[in-house]
Amino acid sequence: MRTGNPTLNAETFVPYESTATAATNVMTVQGTATKTLILLGLCVGSASWTWSMVLATPQAAMPWIMGGAIGGFVLALITSFYPRGASITGPLYALAEGLFLGGLTAMINARYPGIALQAVGLTFGTMFALLMAYQTGLIKATENFKLGVFAATGGIALLYMTSMVLGFFSIRVPFIHEAGIIGIGFSAFVVIIAALNLVLDFDFIEAAAARGTPKYMEWYAAFGLMVTLVWLYVEILRLLAKLRSSER
Repeated sequence: MRTGNPTLNAETFVPYESTATAATNVMTVQGTATKTLILLGLCVGSASWTWSMVLATPQAAMPWIMGGAIGGFVLALITSFYPRGASITGPLYALAEGLFLGGLTAMINARYPGIALQAVGLTFGTMFALLMAYQTGLIKATENFKLGVFAATGGIALLYMTSMVLGFFSIRVPFIHEAGIIGIGFSAFVVIIAALNLVLDFDFIEAAAARGTPKYMEWYAAFGLMVTLVWLYVEILRLLAKLRSSER
């Protein structure tokens, strides 16, 4: 199996499959869904805190926002290399990302009122629409589909990394960060790829549960879904901001 999500790949669950010995100790789709809701709740809770802080004292919120971004990245790396600890690092990742997302959203919403509600609605609307499409068989995660999404995701990651490195030398990659037709088109493409990664995540989790993966891996699978949802939300927020900017 192949997935574009770096935290859920073809080898993720293999070392743990043989350790599940009883039906009550195996990973289930429902258990993963429950833990995903827990992580989402933690993320929303910490996001609300930094949102309120930005509205009250923006300068005081900046260390928390940056700390959340850096902490989330570090925790994501730790969780990726140590899945057994996901029951601890997963919730911490959700809290850290919430600090970052809450502050980021508050600042963008101050410039474009109402954009936060639109971004949240589109993110969850996209997730549930794709989940329904996957469950009904409207979208099938074939090998060619997986390969295409995986390649596109890798290309986007490479472009973002290149842009970040060039940014240290004050070199800006043209068009993709701008509110013109090319920039908006690029963001729309990235949103589509991020959304399609959800389909791969659904497929991977379902297959892992069918193989009898140990129950503690539900936390890791939920963490993997959170990584995709955070990416999707940020890209939708960027796209909406570009669209609003182009209207001015």
